[in-house]
Amino acid sequence: MRFVRTTESKAAAAARIGAALARRKRAELLEGLRPCFARTEPWLQAGKYAAAVMSQIPRRNGWTIAAHIGDRAPDRTQRLLSRAVWDNVAAMAVVRRFAVAGLDEAACRTGRRRGLAVGAVDETGQVKAGARTAGVKRQYLGCVGKVANGINTVHLAYVREGAGHALIGAREWIPAEHLKDPATSAVMGLPADLVFRTKGQLAIDILAEALADGVRLDFVCGDEVYGSCTELREFCEDNDQAYVLRVPSSFRLTVASGVTLTCKQAAARLGRRRGWEVRSAGSGSKGQRWYAWAWLGTASARHHLLIRRHLTTGELAFCYCYLPDGQPASPSRPIRAAGLRWPVEEDFEFGKDCFGLDQSQVRLYTAIARHTMLVMAALAICAVTAALLRRRTGTAAPAPALPDQLPPADAGMIPLTVPETGRLLARPPPPGSAAHWLAWRRRHQARSRWYHQRTRLARDTAIVLVS
Repeated sequence: MRFVRTTESKAAAAARIGAALARRKRAELLEGLRPCFARTEPWLQAGKYAAAVMSQIPRRNGWTIAAHIGDRAPDRTQRLLSRAVWDNVAAMAVVRRFAVAGLDEAACRTGRRRGLAVGAVDETGQVKAGARTAGVKRQYLGCVGKVANGINTVHLAYVREGAGHALIGAREWIPAEHLKDPATSAVMGLPADLVFRTKGQLAIDILAEALADGVRLDFVCGDEVYGSCTELREFCEDNDQAYVLRVPSSFRLTVASGVTLTCKQAAARLGRRRGWEVRSAGSGSKGQRWYAWAWLGTASARHHLLIRRHLTTGELAFCYCYLPDGQPASPSRPIRAAGLRWPVEEDFEFGKDCFGLDQSQVRLYTAIARHTMLVMAALAICAVTAALLRRRTGTAAPAPALPDQLPPADAGMIPLTVPETGRLLARPPPPGSAAHWLAWRRRHQARSRWYHQRTRLARDTAIVLVS
């Protein structure tokens, strides 16, 4: 062991450590991707592409990436995505194993070895113009909150409670009419053996790959699109995989008394007083997320209905739960799992804002899949690095305990985040300005978080005192 004396501030030292670890993790993942490429040149270009999407260029497409990495034209970048010989499915598996292993290691380091491992399934959209891009059509896009012309891709996120999260699987949804028309399929570059799959069936494909790869999930979570998919629920049950899946209020189930009801009718039977328990769905950036929960048995000993009620608005949300033999039939773990579904939305936000997940100016099916995989690789590198340095770089003051508590003299700094890790890789901070702004942002966010938590306490004082 070697000890190094330094006069640098802890923030600057942590930044340098973070940049060095991020570079090692990037080299580790790129070395793991080497067997997926038939030639060395595309592999090297893939490494440059991943580094470019982690940079601070305002727009990430073939032209800007080529300019950033020093190519004289975008030909090499376009060839990497469209025509180069490499196995994107195998590369996705490498990224998946890298992310899962790194987040599991981080969970052990932070003392959360027994924390839940959740697979969160969700889709994200990308607005596209024209009618020649693979999968493009007018459809509802969550990214813009309305029906628009664009594409949708189903993702699986690996969420490690108390450690971190990253995207580990993706499949683009292709409308059936595109597959039925040979001319359209040819223009979009759709594989000849590609068949129509619903979003729920795409989720099955992604989960099957993850489970076959040895990924252990305590729960699979998803919104109503996936909770309403009977095939997905049956797939999980056939594989003894627990799930907590959102379902609509019209979802019908047979309760323990043998009566068949909709979720809404089951909640109405409870009323607002009997059978509810106030619990936190986990800690967010503004404090604990308190809800009232109800746990109802069904005719099956392994299936339950979990009802969440917002404490202010009274809005209800329903989760259909499956617990295999050997797992306790109590709401504690399912409630924690339900609260761990939201990080996939954060992965989409990071992927788009920090790495250009939705900025690819490509239209062929293979090119879109390859761009998605390379962005996921960049996200995995930063997510694993931030998770491994979570305890070392987090110096934030303890959360407030009372709504009238005075602020601390020093709020500290939040742990290194995925966006900040990307900045470290893009431009390692020198002793001057970059390190100063890295520390300033994290200190400012820690102070803001403390005040948000105190405001939340003032609103939820009764809940906190009772709990």
